[in-house]
Amino acid sequence: MRKKSLIETNRYLQDSEKYRDSLITNVSSSTAIETGDSVWPVVDTVTEVVTSIPIVTPPKQKATSQ
Repeated sequence: MRKKSLIETNRYLQDSEKYRDSLITNVSSSTAIETGDSVWPVVDTVTEVVTSIPIVTPPKQKATSQ
């Protein structure tokens, strides 16, 4: 039996728009805290980088009966 990847099993990673928004929020706030910068310039930079990276959602799984 094939082992499923995290993106296939974690429901929070399956919606690419929510994933992208959460990624931007998490990275921006952590970076702002670590660097002491204002969060908004960091958000702009992170958003620019993250939106240039394609995020692929896994295909929908077929229901299997056991």
